[in-house]
Order: sequence, then structure tokens, then C-alpha cells
Amino acid sequence: MEMKVNVFKQKLLAGVAQYGLWMGLSETFSAEISAGAGFDWLLIDAEHGPNDLRTILAQLQVIEPYNSQAVVRPAQGDHVLIKQLLETGVQTLLIPMVETAAQAEGLVQSMRYPPHGIRGVGSALARASRWGRIADYTHRANDEMCLLVQVETRTGYDNLQAILDVPGVDGIFFGAADLAASYGYLGESNHPEIVKLILSGLEQVVKNGKYGGVLCGDKQLVMKYKDAGARFIAVGVDSMLLSAATTALCNEYKMSEVSKGIANHY
Repeated sequence: MEMKVNVFKQKLLAGVAQYGLWMGLSETFSAEISAGAGFDWLLIDAEHGPNDLRTILAQLQVIEPYNSQAVVRPAQGDHVLIKQLLETGVQTLLIPMVETAAQAEGLVQSMRYPPHGIRGVGSALARASRWGRIADYTHRANDEMCLLVQVETRTGYDNLQAILDVPGVDGIFFGAADLAASYGYLGESNHPEIVKLILSGLEQVVKNGKYGGVLCGDKQLVMKYKDAGARFIAVGVDSMLLSAATTALCNEYKMSEVSKGIANHY
């Protein structure tokens, strides 16, 4: 059995802009529907979404037949949790709240086998190696790992260059919501000052030969971020899309009846 190539990472290295969808519903049906839409990547969120190891695994399984590439965001950058996620077959991780080069170095080591890291060697028991059927898995796995770290605090932003200098960090994701809160603009992800910080940060990432990412639902702003160097861009969130669509559909009928003076007596 052949080793799975990390298509997401290969496209990053080629400089291709990849558009993704954030997924926090923790459901296989919504994950498969999203995969069928044709997004380049799908972010399975276990930081703010109600996901655990088994729900993540189930979503990986339904996404796999499609062309969309799965990226997983764990609740935190814990090396034991990272080991478990890699054993399920995850090749790309997005780690939240990375603030220092030391944190980044620890994450790089967590995703690699010795002597280049501290990942435990037990892949024969795991889906990642197809239970030992990929004979050279342990020798090739390190090269297919992709580490994306989130810079989303003032401290993290101040340490951006030091984080970029860490070998093995493939991409920097700028978390606009938390970054805005850290700078005193809670609830204002698209505040001009935050946009300026992210644009400058993306340019710095590009100068260092690495790849930047964002989550943004404003198309004009997405294009600005893309022009500044963003290469993995999430353009929507599954729960927010469902919320907006159901609210609009409901209002289309209920508000129409109200405007016509039709009272609901039940």
C-alpha cells in the first residue's frame, strides 16, 4: 500500500491559493456535504467545535473519498493529543494560540519521529499506516507532515519573526477574532488596525518563504489578504452558513405574513 501524499502541503509549496471551509458542527453528513462542494481544504475544529478524537476520525473517513483535504485544529498544542491525531491519519494540523518560538519548536517535534522529534512509534496499531500495510510509513511520515500555527495574540504577533525562524513551521494562520480582542477591538475582526496588522504579517510570512492563512467571509478583504500572500484561506463557517440560511428562509415566510397583516394566533 502506498504512502498518502499530503496534497494540501504540496499545493502550499507550489504557491497555489487554497480556499477552505471551517467546520464546527461535528457531524459526518455536513462534513461530506462540504467535501462534495469542492473546497480545497476543510478545517475540523476541536477548539471551539464539539469535536473529539472519534468525531474527528469519522469526519476524516467521509472526507477522504473527495478531493478536499482535511486540516484539524485540536483544542491545544498538547503532544499526546497530537500523537493521537496523527495516528488517525491527520497530516496537517492547525495549532491555536502559539505565542513563542519555543512553543513552535515543541509542536514541530511532536509531529516528527526521532531523531528529529518526539512522536511515539506505534503506527502499526494505527490508521495512519493502514495498520502496518504502508511498510515505509515511519520513514516517510515526517516529510508529509504540515504544521500551521495560529498567531492570534499581541504576544504572538510581537514574536512573529522568531516563530517564522523555526524550521518545520510550514504556515502562519492569523486569527483575526482573537487578534482583535488582544489589541482591544473585541468583536471587530475587520477593524482597520487589525486588517493592517494581518496584511503586514502576511507580507512578512512571504518574505520568509512560508505561507500565510486567514479566515474571512468578506470577499473584498479575502482578495486583499490573497494579494498580500495568503495561500490558505477559509471563506466561511458551516454553522454560520446554516444559521444564516435557515434564518433567511424562515423570515422570508414569517415576515411576509406579518407584512400582510396575517396574525399567528397559535
